[in-house]
Amino acid sequence: MSQAKIQIRELTKVFGTRPEQALSLLAQGLSKDEIFQRTGQVVGLSRVSFDVEAGEIYVLMGLSGSGKSTLIRLINRLVEPTSGAVTIDGRDVVRMRPAELVRWRRKRVAMVFQSFALMPHRSVFDNVAFGLEIAGEAGSRCRDRVMDVLEQVGLKAYAQKYPRQLSGGMQQRVGLARAMAVDPDILLMDEAFSALDPLKRTEMQDLMLELQREHRRTIFFVSHDLEEALKIGSRIGIMEGGLLVQQGTPHEIVTRPANDYVRRFFKGVDTSRYLTAADLVDTGGAVDPLAHFNGRNRLSASTTLPDALRTVLGLDQPVGVFDEAERLVGCITPKSLLTKIASTRHAF
Repeated sequence: MSQAKIQIRELTKVFGTRPEQALSLLAQGLSKDEIFQRTGQVVGLSRVSFDVEAGEIYVLMGLSGSGKSTLIRLINRLVEPTSGAVTIDGRDVVRMRPAELVRWRRKRVAMVFQSFALMPHRSVFDNVAFGLEIAGEAGSRCRDRVMDVLEQVGLKAYAQKYPRQLSGGMQQRVGLARAMAVDPDILLMDEAFSALDPLKRTEMQDLMLELQREHRRTIFFVSHDLEEALKIGSRIGIMEGGLLVQQGTPHEIVTRPANDYVRRFFKGVDTSRYLTAADLVDTGGAVDPLAHFNGRNRLSASTTLPDALRTVLGLDQPVGVFDEAERLVGCITPKSLLTKIASTRHAF
């Protein structure tokens, strides 16, 4: 089995002058609030462990104060951990010496912030070139690389403009281009699109997904928006009070929420569109052992809801659902299909 790109193990961050007190109380099972009341120490992150696979977009969600922004800064040690390990490609970032850490950041990881963080006195070209300059790149190779990434994000014609001359969406494209210019293995994106209006936000999500299909970078993306997480995430992790309370694929998060905290994220979201044929089978009905399912009235368990709708509503007979081993999972009828969709839309 191949090793994960990023491995987080028992990662903990305590803000305060006596973190050892908080660590001792955490080991005894006390909550973040109880520890603060007893010691005044703030537990930002509590024994979090998970993996991020190479080439995936892992989205970390949570309400304000849940620990998600602390965690993303721990990955590249903008914040120092209190305990635990951050291992990337088999190397523990926590144990890197300062000079080694600087070299690693310049070559392997880049970060995109919510605030754009562009330098107003530098042109678009010079903003994008900044990371390459720090890494020692210069001359025609640097110029070619900058123009290449500007073309990828649709800003080649704006190379000599200044940030103040660009819209918010265009400024965020510059920030993304600057991160991409150094060709990092890992992109860390902290609420990168949340300052944009809904239309520009959707455009940036689409652009990122398009670039990801071409380059397959490992992306760790912090967000507070479930719609965004479901759209872009290969997997989603959900934080609460410094704890990772659930992680899984968008389908797993939608169909099997771990608790009421996770369910609250679904308020106002039509989760039915993330259902598959396996979620739509009539659990209350028995399968007729004599039923014959041919090419027209059979679906794979992973069939998406729109495709299942077209098939089931276009026939006047039950549709069989089969798993990867060609075993019959169950049947879908028009009545069971519509009942399931209606119950899912109102479940949260």
